[in-house]
Amino acid sequence: MAHVALDPSPRPQGAWYRDVTPTQWKAFIGAYMGWVLDGFDFTIVTFLLVDIQRSFTVDKALAGALGTITLIFRVAGGIGAGTAADRWGRKGPLMFSILWYSLFSFLGGFSTSYGMLFAIRALFGIGMGGVWAAGMPLTLEHWPAHLRGTASGMMQSGYSMGFLLSSLVFEFVYPHVNSGTDLGWRVMLWIGILPAFLVFFIMKGVKESPVWLERRRHLQAHNERDSLSLVRLFNANLVWTTVHTSILMGAFLFMYHSITYWYPTLLTQMHRQTLPFLAALNVGAILGAIAFGRLSEGALGRRGSATIATLVGIAAIPLYVFTQNGALLAVGAFAMGFFGAGNFGIVPGYLTERFPTVARAVGAGFAYHVGAGLGSFTPTLVGMLQDRGLPLPTAMAACIAGSGALVILMLWLGPETRGRRFHAHDETA
Repeated sequence: MAHVALDPSPRPQGAWYRDVTPTQWKAFIGAYMGWVLDGFDFTIVTFLLVDIQRSFTVDKALAGALGTITLIFRVAGGIGAGTAADRWGRKGPLMFSILWYSLFSFLGGFSTSYGMLFAIRALFGIGMGGVWAAGMPLTLEHWPAHLRGTASGMMQSGYSMGFLLSSLVFEFVYPHVNSGTDLGWRVMLWIGILPAFLVFFIMKGVKESPVWLERRRHLQAHNERDSLSLVRLFNANLVWTTVHTSILMGAFLFMYHSITYWYPTLLTQMHRQTLPFLAALNVGAILGAIAFGRLSEGALGRRGSATIATLVGIAAIPLYVFTQNGALLAVGAFAMGFFGAGNFGIVPGYLTERFPTVARAVGAGFAYHVGAGLGSFTPTLVGMLQDRGLPLPTAMAACIAGSGALVILMLWLGPETRGRRFHAHDETA
């Protein structure tokens, strides 16, 4: 493994946000809002599974498969947008991906059959994958190295913010459009066109990554041209990084979908209002991602921070899925969000730090979305376990605990990355 430069500069004293320039904040806001609205458009479907089952007369496994196929197609989006972002810059692929997922969320509302909705949600996944692959390096290459963990936690919390937003829309908008027909779930998907307007802000307000621009200037000065970044991931000096991070992300995403995808259905089975508990879960996840991203800047590093979060998340399983007491259930939802989903706060920083500039977008995008592909079976698996007689709480608990254990194992099979600096000329991780 090549030598990796660490950040030797003293960290400024005072409030951390004073170290972030307006340009860096705009890059953050553009990518963050793309991820928030991406999360909204994906998670809104989790509230509509019963309606979709009734409209198209499908079982729970097929309802869960709508989530699975989206996650599988995220792989193509992540690899494609990541490769494009390494070759042509981060901004263009980010804007294209936002337009893509907005369009296919909207088109899903016009589905006349389960097969048509299945195909559209597959295509939706391409845009979903592209936003992460292009947006995360755009932000993290703008921000100071000593605040990358903080930015990472805040960025990743955007997905939970999107989930919270979909919870609020379902609670307060859905009842007004649900007329007893299938119009309700269709309107929820039509709302998904709104993120397209974010592209105007990114186009005018967000600057291209300075690290990518430096790389391009270096190549022009030496009359060189980078090979396709995707191919580099399988060179001898990067292949272990590629394999390790992909399996790690598979474990992370298996755990996350075990926690979240069927949770609204579980609450419905308990005859509970979904909003209070989903709010507790997602507020916890937002705060947890920020907290553990920030914590990863210290002595614990990325691995120690995520390990603590994951262990406590596993310990919170009984309160999350097995208790019947409303107060304890709310505590369990917040705890599972803060720890079980909050472990994701280290992920954007960790993945971007594992890959060199020449393959950073495609490397992080490949690992995250191959991981999404590996974890994509989770919604279907939980549905299948139910169809075979296993209670939903038991199916969720088993999947959360097993994947959490794998997250911890894989974290410690890889290196610590806190403090790594980004250099335009690096060729290896």
